[in-house]
Amino acid sequence: MKFIFADSLDYVDPAFDFIADHSPAERQPYWDDAYPHEILGYAPYDGVLVSRGIVGDHRVKGKYTASQARRFALVGVRKFLRLDKPEFTHLDIFGDCGAFTYVNEERPPYTPVEMAEFYDECGFTHGCSVDHVIFDFDPAGVGMEGGTADSKQRFEITLENADHFQREAEQMGANFTPLGVVQGWSPGSMAEAARRLVTMGYQYLAIGGMVPLKSPEIKICLEAIRATIPASTKLHILGFAKADDIGSFHGYDIASFDTTSPLIRAFKDAKQNYYLPGEGLALRYFTSIRVPQAIENPRLQRSVKKGMFRAEDLVRMEGAALGSLRAFDRGEADLEETLHNVLVYSAPLFEEKPYEDCKNSPALVHLAKRYRKTLSERPWQQCPCSICATVSVEVIIFRGSNRNKRRGIHNLAVYKNHIERLDLKRAVNRTHEISRRLCAAEC
Repeated sequence: MKFIFADSLDYVDPAFDFIADHSPAERQPYWDDAYPHEILGYAPYDGVLVSRGIVGDHRVKGKYTASQARRFALVGVRKFLRLDKPEFTHLDIFGDCGAFTYVNEERPPYTPVEMAEFYDECGFTHGCSVDHVIFDFDPAGVGMEGGTADSKQRFEITLENADHFQREAEQMGANFTPLGVVQGWSPGSMAEAARRLVTMGYQYLAIGGMVPLKSPEIKICLEAIRATIPASTKLHILGFAKADDIGSFHGYDIASFDTTSPLIRAFKDAKQNYYLPGEGLALRYFTSIRVPQAIENPRLQRSVKKGMFRAEDLVRMEGAALGSLRAFDRGEADLEETLHNVLVYSAPLFEEKPYEDCKNSPALVHLAKRYRKTLSERPWQQCPCSICATVSVEVIIFRGSNRNKRRGIHNLAVYKNHIERLDLKRAVNRTHEISRRLCAAEC
């Protein structure tokens, strides 16, 4: 099973000064920054996915600047992502249309011909057909029953585009593998979409619309699809938001999936935002310690404007928290002192009150429990990755993009290892099952 990382210009500044809290004055974003595979020294994924909607153009506002979009088109995706070195050329590069960027439009803004040319000219190894997201979902839906008029229209648009896209890819002798995208409002309609795509000639299908679904619902869809298509047909899950639950999906013979979850959770999950390998095939999670910039954090600044705190006092508390964490990392401060200084600064942030006035509040008590676990186990000192080895305790501090994204990249490395362990376990289990069948036949 291949783990494909959905990139969104996720790079960091290798020269960032963590003590002074800024990048060099002469830094040029993108040019001086490092992608995950550069700062780690190896790729923490089996490939990268780039959405057309992220690149953007005059129809869809993407994340790329105009100059970045021009360079992307000029040099191609592999060179733009700096995956053109020999050690990275084996990595797959998937492309999709970024259907969520135009979800409110009546029809997708891109044609099958445009997308086929985009994938081929930019050097993608795999390209998804032009789909239109369907949000309605009925887990009990059988066959083509149910579905709103809008869902059925999006269903037909997606299949019509897939048919044109497949024929265009064949006619142009495209160098990428086309994936037909499945959209539907129920397991039955998704299975029917998959059946039609296989009839069109697709050997690789991408399952869309999975982001809002829970794991059991996704499995019902996969079961219905797998029961309809040949076993040789490959499946890719687009935007797999349940990435931590991937181990329970091995029975569905998924060839690949894309996600940003390990990186995004580093700064969007309040409790489980630092990964380490756990017992067996599990992951362990830790809570990173929030120490925001006192003079920039909106909530803290509102407290200053309301007269609840003085700016200089917040800056002092911020400095004490950071200083204690760094001293603790060096073995020069004990856990209780460090935790106290962190919580003193956390009180204005979470409760908008001085620590002594709210230290027994449920929010601070729960926070203290999670922070105590993080500090007592020192997970950043257990990790051998180049990020943790280089920046040490800074990786566990929730503060600004250069720390948070480094933590996310660390998570990618741990997650890639997690996927490899799951694949090894599956290979062992399959070998064992084959051996048992052979033994039974001989008996």
